[in-house]
Amino acid sequence: MAATTYERLKLHVTPEKFYVEACDDGADDVLVIDRVSTEVTLSVKKDVPPSAVTRPIFGILGTIRLVAGNYLIVITKKTKIGEFFNHVIWKATDFDILSYKKTMLHLTDIQLQDNKTFLAMINHVLNVDGFYFSTTYDLTHTLQRLSNTSPEFQEMSLLERADQRFVWNGHLLRELSAQPEVHRFALPVLHGFITMHSCSINGKYFDWILISRRSCFRAGVRYYVRGIDSEGHAANFVETEQIVHYNGSRASFVQTRGSIPVFWSQRPNLKYKPRPLINKVANHMDGFQRHFDSQVIIYGKQVIINLVNQKGSEKPLEQAFATMVSSLGSGMIRYVAFDFHKECKNMRWDRLSILVDQVAEIQDELSYFLVDAAGMVVTSQEGVFRSNCMDCLDRTNVIQSLLARRSLHAQLQRLGVLHVGQKLEEQNEFEKIYKNAWADNANACAKQYAGTGALKTDFTRTGKRTQLGLLMDGWNSLIRYYKNNFSDGFRQDSIDLFLGNYSVDELESHSPLSVPRDLKFLALPIIMVVAFSMCIICLLMAGDTWTETLAYVLFWGVASIGTFFIILYNGKDFVDAPKLVQKEKMD
Repeated sequence: MAATTYERLKLHVTPEKFYVEACDDGADDVLVIDRVSTEVTLSVKKDVPPSAVTRPIFGILGTIRLVAGNYLIVITKKTKIGEFFNHVIWKATDFDILSYKKTMLHLTDIQLQDNKTFLAMINHVLNVDGFYFSTTYDLTHTLQRLSNTSPEFQEMSLLERADQRFVWNGHLLRELSAQPEVHRFALPVLHGFITMHSCSINGKYFDWILISRRSCFRAGVRYYVRGIDSEGHAANFVETEQIVHYNGSRASFVQTRGSIPVFWSQRPNLKYKPRPLINKVANHMDGFQRHFDSQVIIYGKQVIINLVNQKGSEKPLEQAFATMVSSLGSGMIRYVAFDFHKECKNMRWDRLSILVDQVAEIQDELSYFLVDAAGMVVTSQEGVFRSNCMDCLDRTNVIQSLLARRSLHAQLQRLGVLHVGQKLEEQNEFEKIYKNAWADNANACAKQYAGTGALKTDFTRTGKRTQLGLLMDGWNSLIRYYKNNFSDGFRQDSIDLFLGNYSVDELESHSPLSVPRDLKFLALPIIMVVAFSMCIICLLMAGDTWTETLAYVLFWGVASIGTFFIILYNGKDFVDAPKLVQKEKMD
């Protein structure tokens, strides 16, 4: 079969070349990478020198060029997630980055430091949990897309046929992709979340699978990547597919999430929640139409569920989204606005049923994909719910889990797993699996975009909002605040480098990483810390009179508070901003 990659590999290293040997039964292929010329060729096992240092690997992630030259990235550890229609699904858990160069003596001190930083960026991306692959199955496509393919598609390699939106190592595989004869060494890797469970209801066993595929187009971190780009790609776009496999029949329900598809930004500036800004000069309709044209082609009808607040700083975005849908006037797009926080205030999360009931008839019209044991398509999904909040994380995941449960109930009834009149919520063992899986999905998507676990997962896991859940949300919000302001610039640069949005130029005279800081960046925080410290010291070491002590405390207190507000006013000068790719200036 053409649509497979080699599963068992050995890496042989010599001073001149890398040899990647295919160890599958009957295989004689060896991928040879020249460490000097960087040429990639196909050879056979007898050409591997006996003197080479040998180790097992589980896949080639690709190659990347940094200041010191080219690097080979390989998968060194993997964990089995489960089996998907007799195809094994793996999570890549450890990687190695191997330099083509044998020495770094050709680099200056600044180049050495830059190369070290770039390596740290690549390692940072690789250390974010959620890289999945299969050597025999195309994980990048939904069941429905795979059911509607040509014989030519079936003969393509996994790399050729993959949905490029979800191939996170596409840039790293560019050299291998140019040579079809080596495609069996080129392993497409998905980033997101996959979980698989063998379940039982009424003594009937079925497989339940949840897959979230993160798009590598307009990828990035929470506050530095919002809205859409000129091609119509939305930030934090995720395709989530829920699959049931029972007695040879397969059912699937697909949903999407993505940032509000207009040109807007929300740059960190030390405030807890920076005010979102809509670009006043951009052609919003052009990007908006590009986005939905592609969504309609891929998924069919679009039912937008906009969960943002309909007052305060989020209100202009809700109004802009509604206006764009109305102006486009497409019969393929429906718009539903639901103010999540207003409707569920005071812990009234039972009110989410209002939204589910409101879109129930629409959901029945969209249906789901079902293929029977003979391979005949019984029903097709006619469109998707496209949900969003501000981050497309916490509120979005809660709603998606409720819509997915409703679809699953219909599927299991049709397949004969659930009896007529039975409710899925009453199946305690399965409910526990279901809720925990969707909460884990929320955490995975949140860590990849916002840097912390998701909020509101207590409701997803238990069906109730709890005081402990509120405390955990507070803690995660605090961690998000710190990361979004003081480490997300590095995280954004890491993603841009990994995905090829920035390419290292060895001949560049000026280091892109050495951005000079204004004097106030160092001076003001020091002044604030000193002033606050002196204020505390004055309180602890009271003078002869309380008047004298109060005067000192007031002086240093005013100095520290004043400096703090100066820093806050100039907040954007103190955050960790990206250095490699100049992000669009929306303000």
